[in-house]
Amino acid sequence: MNLRINDTPCTLPPDAKVADALALIDAKPPFAVAVNRQFVPRSNYASHALQADDRIEVIRPVTGG
Repeated sequence: MNLRINDTPCTLPPDAKVADALALIDAKPPFAVAVNRQFVPRSNYASHALQADDRIEVIRPVTGG
């Protein structure tokens, strides 16, 4: 299935979960995840099913002063 991770086109198997998308991009904590602009709790990464054309955002904290 085709979807976008941080605006980059990606392909995952039809039964992919958020955890699969994170593994694809080798995401390293800390980060937060939203699918179609809806926050996904970390406890749901392994169970949140993805659909074709989903837009996944992996958001990293920004520090500054």
